[in-house]
Amino acid sequence: MSNVYFTKEITPSSLIKIYDVLSKEKSLNGKIGVKMSTGERGGNNYLHPELINDLINKINGRIIECNTAYGGSRQDTKDHYETIKEHGFTNVDIMDEDGEFSIPTRKGSIHLDRDIVGDHLKNYDSILMLSHFKGHQMGGFGGALKNMSIGVASHNGKLNIHSAGRTLDQEDTWANLPAQDDFLESMAEACSAVVDYMNNNIIYINVANRLSVDCDCDSNPSEPEMADLGIFASIDPVALDQACYDAVKNSNDPGKKALIERMDSRHAIRTVEHACELGLGSREYKIVEI
Repeated sequence: MSNVYFTKEITPSSLIKIYDVLSKEKSLNGKIGVKMSTGERGGNNYLHPELINDLINKINGRIIECNTAYGGSRQDTKDHYETIKEHGFTNVDIMDEDGEFSIPTRKGSIHLDRDIVGDHLKNYDSILMLSHFKGHQMGGFGGALKNMSIGVASHNGKLNIHSAGRTLDQEDTWANLPAQDDFLESMAEACSAVVDYMNNNIIYINVANRLSVDCDCDSNPSEPEMADLGIFASIDPVALDQACYDAVKNSNDPGKKALIERMDSRHAIRTVEHACELGLGSREYKIVEI
């Protein structure tokens, strides 16, 4: 059973506080990448600089991103950096701007034998997986596991995951999507590659605010229908995403209906299940409120 730390307060100081508690279980050393989404142009639900900058400065981290695979304002490196600047972020490394490399997935993977990641991942010793927990049009929800899989993958790596390992051709990927569970399981398998490559030097924080049914990759996301939940953190990404999923389900907020429908209609929990099957963590957890 894994600890999942929780605070209802969503402020720069509470983010630092939960990190400090979490770092007593596992500390990040060396050069730290902070993997988060800096948001698609037009959207506003991403984690804003004024919330996360104090923590990043405290750990001397650098935001790491990769280019997208669906068009928009972040597929091209130049446009991506312009969008990052427009959203107020500094000190960001687009890891696949100079290339990519492949890392093997874990034994037990069904669809992917490799994950394709940005070449600059080689420059980091550890990662703070800082995720905005919310809905997602394709995955049902986005949390630590999506951020570690789709988020760390290069442009081609994203196509590899979305096609369940079938192709790296962008038009072919979107025209011939695989069965939903194949995609969800591919995300979990990509996570296994990142965890192993980083020697498990990763800790995870999910900020459950602006709980739209749509991802930060959406340039025109729906407005949230339920209130913010808080900040969740763990050294176990499976337990963390399970806890956030359960928190939405168990909320007394009537606005949860839309997000639950988005999660369940996409069978979102399958990513968590398969990550557990691959040995990335436990679905059993204990909430430790701070």
